[in-house]
Amino acid sequence: MVKVVVGDENQLKLAEDRLTQSGFTAQVGLVIGKLSSPLDRGFVFDLVPTPTNDAGEPACSVVETKDDKKKGGSKSKSQVLDASTLLIDTDWVAEHARQVSRMLVGGMNVVGVYVWVSDTSFKNSTITLCQTVKGVAEAAPILEGDWDERLLIHISYSPRRWTCRNCMLSSSITSSSIRPCDFKMGKVLSSMQRFRCIYNFELRLPISHERESTASTLSAILRYGISTHVKELRGAKAVIDGKLITNDEPCTTDSLHEVELLFPFQECDPATEACSQKNVDGLLVFGGSVCSFTYLNNKEPVSQAVADIKFDIVRSLQSRLDILCDEADQELAAEDEGTEEASQDRLSHKPVSKLVLHSLRKTCHLAFPRRVFIPWLGDIYICDYLQPSETLEVIKDHCVELMSMQAPTDASTFFQPEVEAPSVISKSFWDVSVPGNSNNSSSSKSREADDASPESSNRQLRKTVNFSFGMVAAVLILLMSILLGFVFVRKS
Repeated sequence: MVKVVVGDENQLKLAEDRLTQSGFTAQVGLVIGKLSSPLDRGFVFDLVPTPTNDAGEPACSVVETKDDKKKGGSKSKSQVLDASTLLIDTDWVAEHARQVSRMLVGGMNVVGVYVWVSDTSFKNSTITLCQTVKGVAEAAPILEGDWDERLLIHISYSPRRWTCRNCMLSSSITSSSIRPCDFKMGKVLSSMQRFRCIYNFELRLPISHERESTASTLSAILRYGISTHVKELRGAKAVIDGKLITNDEPCTTDSLHEVELLFPFQECDPATEACSQKNVDGLLVFGGSVCSFTYLNNKEPVSQAVADIKFDIVRSLQSRLDILCDEADQELAAEDEGTEEASQDRLSHKPVSKLVLHSLRKTCHLAFPRRVFIPWLGDIYICDYLQPSETLEVIKDHCVELMSMQAPTDASTFFQPEVEAPSVISKSFWDVSVPGNSNNSSSSKSREADDASPESSNRQLRKTVNFSFGMVAAVLILLMSILLGFVFVRKS
Protein backbone atom coordinates (compact mmCIF):
# COMPACT_ATOMS: atom_id res chain seq x y z
CA MET A 1 0.00 0.00 0.00
CA VAL A 2 1.27 3.45 -0.93
CA LYS A 3 1.97 5.50 2.20
CA VAL A 4 3.61 8.59 0.71
CA VAL A 5 3.13 10.25 -2.68
CA VAL A 6 5.77 12.61 -4.09
CA GLY A 7 4.91 14.86 -7.02
CA ASP A 8 7.39 16.60 -9.29
CA GLU A 9 7.30 20.19 -8.08
CA ASN A 10 8.08 21.79 -11.45
CA GLN A 11 5.41 19.96 -13.44
CA LEU A 12 2.72 20.23 -10.78
CA LYS A 13 3.34 23.94 -10.38
CA LEU A 14 2.86 24.34 -14.14
CA ALA A 15 -0.34 22.28 -13.91
CA GLU A 16 -1.67 24.46 -11.11
CA ASP A 17 -0.94 27.65 -13.05
CA ARG A 18 -2.70 26.19 -16.11
CA LEU A 19 -5.78 25.32 -14.08
CA THR A 20 -5.90 28.71 -12.39
CA GLN A 21 -5.72 30.57 -15.68
CA SER A 22 -8.28 28.32 -17.39
CA GLY A 23 -11.26 29.73 -15.51
CA PHE A 24 -12.86 26.26 -15.30
CA THR A 25 -15.02 25.42 -12.29
CA ALA A 26 -14.19 21.74 -12.75
CA GLN A 27 -11.71 19.61 -14.65
CA VAL A 28 -10.80 15.92 -14.58
CA GLY A 29 -7.73 14.19 -15.96
CA LEU A 30 -5.13 11.46 -15.55
CA VAL A 31 -2.25 11.14 -13.12
CA ILE A 32 0.91 9.88 -14.86
CA GLY A 33 3.50 8.41 -12.52
CA LYS A 34 4.67 5.27 -10.81
CA LEU A 35 3.72 3.14 -7.82
CA SER A 36 6.85 1.62 -6.27
CA SER A 37 6.33 -1.52 -4.19
CA PRO A 38 9.94 -1.65 -2.90
CA LEU A 39 9.61 1.87 -1.47
CA ASP A 40 5.86 1.85 -0.66
CA ARG A 41 5.72 5.20 -2.42
CA GLY A 42 3.95 6.77 -5.31
CA PHE A 43 5.58 9.21 -7.71
CA VAL A 44 3.64 11.72 -9.80
CA PHE A 45 5.30 12.92 -13.01
CA ASP A 46 2.54 15.04 -14.55
CA LEU A 47 -1.20 15.65 -14.83
CA VAL A 48 -2.84 15.18 -18.23
CA PRO A 49 -6.33 16.71 -18.71
CA THR A 50 -8.97 14.60 -20.42
CA PRO A 51 -9.99 16.30 -23.70
CA THR A 52 -13.56 17.09 -24.72
CA ASN A 53 -15.57 14.19 -26.10
CA ASP A 54 -16.68 13.68 -29.69
CA ALA A 55 -19.62 16.02 -29.13
CA GLY A 56 -17.30 18.77 -27.90
CA GLU A 57 -18.51 18.51 -24.31
CA PRO A 58 -16.10 18.55 -21.33
CA ALA A 59 -15.50 15.30 -19.48
CA CYS A 60 -16.39 16.93 -16.16
CA SER A 61 -18.89 19.60 -15.10
CA VAL A 62 -20.59 20.93 -11.98
CA VAL A 63 -24.34 20.40 -11.66
CA GLU A 64 -26.83 21.74 -9.16
CA THR A 65 -28.36 19.40 -6.60
CA LYS A 66 -32.11 18.85 -6.31
CA ASP A 67 -32.29 20.95 -3.15
CA ASP A 68 -30.81 23.92 -5.00
CA LYS A 69 -33.37 23.65 -7.79
CA LYS A 70 -36.30 23.52 -5.36
CA LYS A 71 -35.16 26.59 -3.45
CA GLY A 72 -34.75 28.58 -6.67
CA GLY A 73 -32.37 31.50 -6.98
CA SER A 74 -32.33 32.64 -3.37
CA LYS A 75 -28.66 31.62 -3.04
CA SER A 76 -25.64 33.33 -4.50
CA LYS A 77 -23.56 31.72 -7.26
CA SER A 78 -20.77 30.70 -4.88
CA GLN A 79 -23.27 29.06 -2.50
CA VAL A 80 -24.86 27.11 -5.35
CA LEU A 81 -21.48 25.86 -6.51
CA ASP A 82 -20.54 24.77 -3.00
CA ALA A 83 -23.74 22.72 -2.76
CA SER A 84 -23.30 21.14 -6.20
CA THR A 85 -21.86 17.81 -7.31
CA LEU A 86 -19.67 16.60 -10.17
CA LEU A 87 -20.98 15.05 -13.36
CA ILE A 88 -18.19 12.98 -14.94
CA ASP A 89 -18.23 11.08 -18.22
CA THR A 90 -16.53 8.02 -16.74
CA ASP A 91 -16.48 6.06 -19.99
CA TRP A 92 -14.73 8.88 -21.83
CA VAL A 93 -12.13 9.29 -19.07
CA ALA A 94 -11.51 5.51 -19.14
CA GLU A 95 -11.06 5.58 -22.93
CA HIS A 96 -8.59 8.43 -22.55
CA ALA A 97 -6.66 6.36 -20.00
CA ARG A 98 -6.60 3.35 -22.34
CA GLN A 99 -5.08 5.33 -25.19
CA VAL A 100 -2.62 7.26 -23.01
CA SER A 101 -1.31 4.04 -21.43
CA ARG A 102 -0.17 2.93 -24.90
CA MET A 103 2.05 5.99 -25.11
CA LEU A 104 3.86 5.29 -21.85
CA VAL A 105 7.13 3.38 -21.50
CA GLY A 106 8.56 1.27 -18.70
CA GLY A 107 8.30 2.63 -15.16
CA MET A 108 5.39 4.90 -16.14
CA ASN A 109 1.67 4.21 -15.74
CA VAL A 110 -1.68 5.87 -15.42
CA VAL A 111 -1.73 5.69 -11.62
CA GLY A 112 -4.96 7.56 -10.94
CA VAL A 113 -7.20 10.53 -11.55
CA TYR A 114 -6.99 14.20 -10.59
CA VAL A 115 -9.87 16.61 -10.23
CA TRP A 116 -9.93 20.42 -10.06
CA VAL A 117 -13.02 21.44 -8.08
CA SER A 118 -14.08 23.16 -4.88
CA ASP A 119 -13.68 21.38 -1.58
CA THR A 120 -17.40 21.01 -0.94
CA SER A 121 -18.18 19.71 -4.43
CA PHE A 122 -15.45 17.13 -3.99
CA LYS A 123 -17.01 15.85 -0.76
CA ASN A 124 -20.40 15.61 -2.45
CA SER A 125 -18.99 13.48 -5.29
CA THR A 126 -16.88 10.77 -3.63
CA ILE A 127 -18.87 7.85 -5.10
CA THR A 128 -18.69 9.30 -8.62
CA LEU A 129 -14.96 9.88 -8.26
CA CYS A 130 -14.40 6.31 -7.02
CA GLN A 131 -16.30 4.95 -10.02
CA THR A 132 -14.15 7.07 -12.32
CA VAL A 133 -10.93 5.84 -10.72
CA LYS A 134 -12.08 2.23 -10.97
CA GLY A 135 -12.97 2.65 -14.65
CA VAL A 136 -9.52 4.09 -15.34
CA ALA A 137 -7.84 1.20 -13.50
CA GLU A 138 -9.72 -1.36 -15.60
CA ALA A 139 -8.97 0.45 -18.87
CA ALA A 140 -5.26 0.96 -18.09
CA PRO A 141 -4.16 -1.88 -15.77
CA ILE A 142 -0.74 -1.85 -14.14
CA LEU A 143 0.89 -5.10 -15.24
CA GLU A 144 3.78 -5.08 -12.79
CA GLY A 145 2.80 -5.88 -9.22
CA ASP A 146 -0.55 -6.67 -7.69
CA TRP A 147 -1.88 -3.17 -7.15
CA ASP A 148 -5.44 -2.93 -5.79
CA GLU A 149 -5.31 0.84 -5.36
CA ARG A 150 -5.00 4.02 -7.41
CA LEU A 151 -4.41 7.66 -6.54
CA LEU A 152 -7.05 10.38 -6.42
CA ILE A 153 -5.52 13.88 -6.35
CA HIS A 154 -7.76 16.80 -5.50
CA ILE A 155 -6.68 20.34 -6.36
CA SER A 156 -9.06 22.67 -4.57
CA TYR A 157 -9.43 26.28 -5.65
CA SER A 158 -11.63 27.22 -2.68
CA PRO A 159 -9.55 27.08 -0.54
CA ARG A 160 -6.36 26.53 -2.66
CA ARG A 161 -4.64 23.29 -1.62
CA TRP A 162 -3.47 19.86 -2.84
CA THR A 163 -4.60 16.60 -1.23
CA CYS A 164 -4.01 12.98 -2.23
CA ARG A 165 -6.02 9.88 -1.36
CA ASN A 166 -5.78 6.15 -2.00
CA CYS A 167 -8.79 4.70 -3.78
CA MET A 168 -9.16 0.99 -3.01
CA LEU A 169 -10.32 -1.13 -5.96
CA SER A 170 -10.92 -4.52 -4.37
CA SER A 171 -13.72 -3.40 -2.09
CA SER A 172 -17.21 -2.33 -3.13
CA ILE A 173 -17.42 1.38 -3.85
CA THR A 174 -18.37 3.28 -0.70
CA SER A 175 -17.25 6.48 0.95
CA SER A 176 -14.74 4.44 2.97
CA SER A 177 -12.99 3.32 -0.26
CA ILE A 178 -11.04 6.59 -0.19
CA ARG A 179 -8.24 6.85 2.35
CA PRO A 180 -5.95 9.83 2.90
CA CYS A 181 -2.19 9.54 2.34
CA ASP A 182 0.75 11.90 2.73
CA PHE A 183 1.45 14.12 -0.25
CA LYS A 184 4.44 16.33 -0.88
CA MET A 185 6.34 17.85 -3.75
CA GLY A 186 9.99 17.41 -4.64
CA LYS A 187 12.44 16.69 -7.45
CA VAL A 188 11.19 13.53 -9.08
CA LEU A 189 11.98 13.64 -12.80
CA SER A 190 15.51 15.00 -12.40
CA SER A 191 16.50 12.00 -10.25
CA MET A 192 15.31 9.29 -12.66
CA GLN A 193 17.73 6.66 -14.03
CA ARG A 194 17.39 5.64 -17.71
CA PHE A 195 17.52 2.07 -19.05
CA ARG A 196 17.18 0.77 -22.62
CA CYS A 197 16.79 -2.73 -24.06
CA ILE A 198 16.60 -4.07 -27.63
CA TYR A 199 14.68 -7.31 -27.36
CA ASN A 200 14.75 -9.80 -30.26
CA PHE A 201 12.14 -12.54 -30.11
CA GLU A 202 10.40 -15.23 -32.12
CA LEU A 203 7.26 -16.99 -30.93
CA ARG A 204 5.96 -20.07 -32.74
CA LEU A 205 2.31 -20.69 -31.94
CA PRO A 206 0.39 -23.75 -33.20
CA ILE A 207 -2.94 -23.29 -35.00
CA SER A 208 -5.34 -26.03 -33.90
CA HIS A 209 -8.73 -26.78 -35.46
CA GLU A 210 -10.09 -28.04 -32.15
CA ARG A 211 -10.41 -24.51 -30.79
CA GLU A 212 -13.61 -22.56 -31.13
CA SER A 213 -13.83 -20.19 -34.06
CA THR A 214 -13.55 -17.13 -31.80
CA ALA A 215 -10.32 -18.49 -30.33
CA SER A 216 -8.80 -19.39 -33.70
CA THR A 217 -8.52 -15.89 -35.12
CA LEU A 218 -5.10 -14.35 -35.57
CA SER A 219 -5.70 -11.79 -32.83
CA ALA A 220 -6.87 -14.42 -30.32
CA ILE A 221 -3.89 -16.70 -30.96
CA LEU A 222 -1.48 -13.77 -30.68
CA ARG A 223 -3.07 -12.53 -27.48
CA TYR A 224 -2.73 -16.00 -25.98
CA GLY A 225 0.89 -16.25 -27.15
CA ILE A 226 1.82 -12.89 -25.64
CA SER A 227 0.22 -13.78 -22.31
CA THR A 228 2.12 -17.08 -22.12
CA HIS A 229 5.38 -15.35 -23.10
CA VAL A 230 5.15 -13.35 -19.87
CA LYS A 231 6.23 -16.47 -17.96
CA GLU A 232 9.36 -16.84 -20.09
CA LEU A 233 10.23 -13.18 -19.62
CA ARG A 234 9.91 -13.44 -15.85
CA GLY A 235 12.51 -16.20 -15.81
CA ALA A 236 15.03 -14.30 -17.94
CA LYS A 237 18.25 -13.02 -16.38
CA ALA A 238 19.48 -9.50 -17.08
CA VAL A 239 22.86 -8.09 -18.00
CA ILE A 240 23.18 -4.33 -17.46
CA ASP A 241 26.17 -2.54 -18.99
CA GLY A 242 27.86 -5.92 -19.46
CA LYS A 243 27.40 -7.07 -15.85
CA LEU A 244 25.06 -9.83 -14.69
CA ILE A 245 22.60 -8.51 -12.11
CA THR A 246 22.91 -10.48 -8.87
CA ASN A 247 21.86 -7.95 -6.21
CA ASP A 248 19.22 -5.34 -5.50
CA GLU A 249 21.48 -2.35 -5.01
CA PRO A 250 20.30 1.02 -6.39
CA CYS A 251 21.93 2.34 -9.55
CA THR A 252 24.21 5.31 -8.88
CA THR A 253 25.38 6.45 -12.32
CA ASP A 254 23.37 8.90 -14.45
CA SER A 255 24.28 7.62 -17.93
CA LEU A 256 21.98 5.57 -20.16
CA HIS A 257 22.17 1.91 -19.12
CA GLU A 258 21.96 -0.87 -21.70
CA VAL A 259 19.99 -3.97 -20.70
CA GLU A 260 20.24 -7.41 -22.28
CA LEU A 261 17.91 -10.29 -21.39
CA LEU A 262 19.28 -13.85 -21.22
CA PHE A 263 17.06 -16.91 -21.47
CA PRO A 264 17.88 -20.49 -20.38
CA PHE A 265 18.88 -22.93 -23.12
CA GLN A 266 15.97 -24.89 -24.59
CA GLU A 267 16.63 -28.53 -25.40
CA CYS A 268 13.61 -28.83 -27.71
CA ASP A 269 13.07 -26.59 -30.70
CA PRO A 270 9.77 -24.69 -30.20
CA ALA A 271 8.76 -25.25 -33.84
CA THR A 272 9.29 -29.02 -33.55
CA GLU A 273 7.39 -29.15 -30.27
CA ALA A 274 4.52 -27.14 -31.76
CA CYS A 275 4.31 -29.38 -34.82
CA SER A 276 4.29 -32.54 -32.66
CA GLN A 277 1.00 -31.55 -31.06
CA LYS A 278 -2.18 -33.20 -32.21
CA ASN A 279 -4.70 -31.52 -34.50
CA VAL A 280 -2.24 -28.88 -35.71
CA ASP A 281 -3.41 -27.13 -38.86
CA GLY A 282 -0.62 -24.59 -39.09
CA LEU A 283 1.99 -22.50 -37.35
CA LEU A 284 1.94 -18.81 -36.47
CA VAL A 285 5.42 -17.26 -36.45
CA PHE A 286 5.50 -13.99 -34.52
CA GLY A 287 8.89 -12.30 -34.30
CA GLY A 288 10.91 -9.14 -34.57
CA SER A 289 12.63 -6.55 -32.37
CA VAL A 290 11.17 -4.38 -29.62
CA CYS A 291 12.96 -1.32 -28.25
CA SER A 292 12.11 -0.64 -24.61
CA PHE A 293 12.87 2.26 -22.30
CA THR A 294 12.28 2.41 -18.56
CA TYR A 295 12.86 4.99 -15.85
CA LEU A 296 13.84 4.23 -12.28
CA ASN A 297 13.91 6.36 -9.14
CA ASN A 298 17.43 6.60 -7.77
CA LYS A 299 16.33 4.94 -4.51
CA GLU A 300 14.75 1.91 -6.17
CA PRO A 301 16.76 -1.33 -6.61
CA VAL A 302 18.10 -2.07 -10.08
CA SER A 303 16.01 -5.28 -10.21
CA GLN A 304 12.96 -3.05 -10.46
CA ALA A 305 14.31 -1.62 -13.72
CA VAL A 306 14.60 -5.17 -15.10
CA ALA A 307 11.01 -5.94 -14.10
CA ASP A 308 9.81 -2.68 -15.67
CA ILE A 309 11.65 -3.49 -18.91
CA LYS A 310 10.00 -6.90 -19.12
CA PHE A 311 6.50 -5.56 -18.56
CA ASP A 312 7.09 -2.71 -21.00
CA ILE A 313 7.91 -5.29 -23.68
CA VAL A 314 4.66 -7.13 -22.99
CA ARG A 315 2.62 -3.92 -22.90
CA SER A 316 4.20 -2.77 -26.17
CA LEU A 317 3.24 -6.00 -27.94
CA GLN A 318 -0.27 -5.87 -26.51
CA SER A 319 -0.67 -2.23 -27.52
CA ARG A 320 0.31 -2.97 -31.13
CA LEU A 321 -2.16 -5.83 -31.27
CA ASP A 322 -4.89 -3.61 -29.77
CA ILE A 323 -4.22 -0.97 -32.43
CA LEU A 324 -4.69 -3.54 -35.21
CA CYS A 325 -7.87 -4.87 -33.61
CA ASP A 326 -9.27 -1.36 -33.12
CA GLU A 327 -8.58 -0.59 -36.77
CA ALA A 328 -10.30 -3.83 -37.84
CA ASP A 329 -13.35 -3.04 -35.69
CA GLN A 330 -13.58 0.42 -37.22
CA GLU A 331 -13.42 -1.06 -40.73
CA LEU A 332 -16.19 -3.54 -39.94
CA ALA A 333 -18.34 -0.85 -38.32
CA ALA A 334 -17.94 1.39 -41.35
CA GLU A 335 -18.89 -1.47 -43.69
CA ASP A 336 -21.93 -2.35 -41.58
CA GLU A 337 -23.20 1.16 -42.17
CA GLY A 338 -22.63 0.85 -45.93
CA THR A 339 -24.58 -0.76 -48.74
CA GLU A 340 -25.57 -4.40 -49.14
CA GLU A 341 -22.77 -4.88 -51.68
CA ALA A 342 -20.29 -3.62 -49.10
CA SER A 343 -21.66 -6.14 -46.59
CA GLN A 344 -21.18 -8.98 -49.09
CA ASP A 345 -17.65 -7.76 -49.77
CA ARG A 346 -16.99 -7.74 -46.03
CA LEU A 347 -17.89 -11.41 -45.78
CA SER A 348 -15.32 -12.32 -48.42
CA HIS A 349 -12.58 -9.87 -47.34
CA LYS A 350 -12.15 -9.91 -43.57
CA PRO A 351 -9.43 -7.86 -41.84
CA VAL A 352 -6.35 -9.99 -41.30
CA SER A 353 -6.66 -9.84 -37.50
CA LYS A 354 -10.18 -11.34 -37.77
CA LEU A 355 -9.25 -14.28 -40.01
CA VAL A 356 -9.87 -17.81 -38.74
CA LEU A 357 -6.45 -19.26 -39.43
CA HIS A 358 -7.16 -22.99 -39.35
CA SER A 359 -9.44 -22.59 -42.38
CA LEU A 360 -6.67 -21.02 -44.47
CA ARG A 361 -4.53 -23.00 -46.90
CA LYS A 362 -2.11 -20.23 -47.77
CA THR A 363 0.57 -18.16 -46.09
CA CYS A 364 -0.66 -15.01 -44.32
CA HIS A 365 1.61 -12.09 -43.42
CA LEU A 366 0.88 -9.16 -41.08
CA ALA A 367 3.21 -6.31 -40.11
CA PHE A 368 2.78 -4.79 -36.66
CA PRO A 369 2.98 -1.02 -36.06
CA ARG A 370 6.49 0.15 -35.21
CA ARG A 371 7.36 2.07 -32.06
CA VAL A 372 8.55 5.68 -32.20
CA PHE A 373 9.82 7.58 -29.15
CA ILE A 374 9.02 11.27 -28.56
CA PRO A 375 10.71 13.61 -26.05
CA TRP A 376 8.25 14.45 -23.28
CA LEU A 377 9.65 15.95 -20.08
CA GLY A 378 13.38 16.66 -20.09
CA ASP A 379 15.23 13.45 -20.99
CA ILE A 380 12.12 11.30 -20.61
CA TYR A 381 10.47 9.72 -23.64
CA ILE A 382 6.94 8.68 -24.35
CA CYS A 383 6.06 6.61 -27.41
CA ASP A 384 3.54 6.09 -30.15
CA TYR A 385 2.99 3.52 -32.90
CA LEU A 386 2.99 3.99 -36.65
CA GLN A 387 1.27 1.81 -39.20
CA PRO A 388 3.23 1.22 -42.45
CA SER A 389 0.96 3.69 -44.28
CA GLU A 390 1.14 6.45 -41.63
CA THR A 391 3.49 9.42 -41.28
CA LEU A 392 4.93 11.26 -38.30
CA GLU A 393 2.10 13.79 -38.53
CA VAL A 394 -0.15 11.20 -36.88
CA ILE A 395 2.15 11.14 -33.86
CA LYS A 396 2.10 14.92 -33.59
CA ASP A 397 -1.69 14.88 -33.53
CA HIS A 398 -1.76 12.22 -30.82
CA CYS A 399 0.64 14.22 -28.64
CA VAL A 400 -1.65 17.24 -28.79
CA GLU A 401 -4.95 15.39 -28.35
CA LEU A 402 -4.01 12.77 -25.78
CA MET A 403 -1.07 14.18 -23.83
CA SER A 404 -2.02 17.89 -24.00
CA MET A 405 1.43 18.69 -25.39
CA GLN A 406 2.50 21.31 -27.82
CA ALA A 407 2.87 19.77 -31.26
CA PRO A 408 6.50 18.66 -31.76
CA THR A 409 7.98 20.79 -34.51
CA ASP A 410 11.32 19.04 -35.03
CA ALA A 411 10.83 15.45 -36.20
CA SER A 412 14.59 14.87 -35.93
CA THR A 413 14.16 14.68 -32.15
CA PHE A 414 12.04 11.54 -32.55
CA PHE A 415 13.93 8.34 -31.76
CA GLN A 416 13.13 5.56 -34.25
CA PRO A 417 15.22 2.49 -33.39
CA GLU A 418 12.79 -0.04 -34.87
CA VAL A 419 13.65 -0.03 -38.56
CA GLU A 420 11.52 -3.13 -39.00
CA ALA A 421 8.50 -3.64 -36.76
CA PRO A 422 7.53 -7.09 -35.42
CA SER A 423 5.59 -9.17 -37.93
CA VAL A 424 3.37 -12.24 -38.07
CA ILE A 425 3.46 -15.06 -40.61
CA SER A 426 0.95 -17.92 -40.55
CA LYS A 427 2.03 -21.10 -42.32
CA SER A 428 -0.50 -23.62 -43.60
CA PHE A 429 -0.81 -27.25 -42.52
CA TRP A 430 1.32 -28.55 -45.39
CA ASP A 431 4.27 -26.37 -44.38
CA VAL A 432 4.04 -27.65 -40.81
CA SER A 433 3.07 -31.34 -40.90
CA VAL A 434 5.93 -32.26 -43.28
CA PRO A 435 9.04 -30.28 -42.32
CA GLY A 436 10.96 -29.34 -45.42
CA ASN A 437 8.04 -30.43 -47.61
CA SER A 438 8.39 -27.45 -49.90
CA ASN A 439 12.05 -28.25 -50.46
CA ASN A 440 11.26 -31.87 -51.24
CA SER A 441 8.51 -30.80 -53.61
CA SER A 442 10.77 -28.38 -55.36
CA SER A 443 13.45 -31.06 -55.61
CA SER A 444 10.95 -33.46 -57.17
CA LYS A 445 9.79 -30.82 -59.61
CA SER A 446 13.41 -30.08 -60.42
CA ARG A 447 14.05 -33.73 -61.14
CA GLU A 448 10.96 -33.91 -63.34
CA ALA A 449 12.13 -30.87 -65.25
CA ASP A 450 15.56 -32.40 -65.67
CA ASP A 451 14.01 -35.59 -66.95
CA ALA A 452 12.11 -33.62 -69.58
CA SER A 453 15.24 -31.90 -70.93
CA PRO A 454 17.11 -33.23 -74.07
CA GLU A 455 20.27 -34.02 -72.09
CA SER A 456 18.22 -36.05 -69.66
CA SER A 457 16.60 -37.94 -72.57
CA ASN A 458 20.03 -38.82 -73.99
CA ARG A 459 21.16 -40.01 -70.57
CA GLN A 460 18.04 -42.13 -70.25
CA LEU A 461 18.62 -43.63 -73.74
CA ARG A 462 22.20 -44.48 -72.93
CA LYS A 463 21.04 -46.14 -69.69
CA THR A 464 18.51 -48.23 -71.65
CA VAL A 465 21.04 -49.30 -74.30
CA ASN A 466 23.62 -50.23 -71.69
CA PHE A 467 21.04 -52.21 -69.76
CA SER A 468 19.89 -54.13 -72.91
CA PHE A 469 23.48 -54.95 -73.98
CA GLY A 470 24.26 -56.25 -70.54
CA MET A 471 21.25 -58.53 -70.54
CA VAL A 472 22.17 -60.01 -73.97
CA ALA A 473 25.76 -60.62 -72.90
CA ALA A 474 24.61 -62.37 -69.73
CA VAL A 475 22.29 -64.65 -71.68
CA LEU A 476 25.06 -65.56 -74.20
CA ILE A 477 27.49 -66.40 -71.42
CA LEU A 478 24.88 -68.58 -69.75
CA LEU A 479 24.19 -70.48 -73.00
CA MET A 480 27.93 -70.98 -73.64
CA SER A 481 28.36 -72.35 -70.15
CA ILE A 482 25.51 -74.84 -70.66
CA LEU A 483 26.87 -75.93 -74.05
CA LEU A 484 30.41 -76.45 -72.74
CA GLY A 485 29.08 -78.40 -69.81
CA PHE A 486 27.08 -80.66 -72.12
CA VAL A 487 30.20 -81.38 -74.29
CA PHE A 488 32.34 -82.28 -71.27
CA VAL A 489 29.66 -84.65 -69.99
CA ARG A 490 29.48 -86.60 -73.35
CA LYS A 491 33.25 -86.96 -73.59
CA SER A 492 33.42 -88.39 -70.11
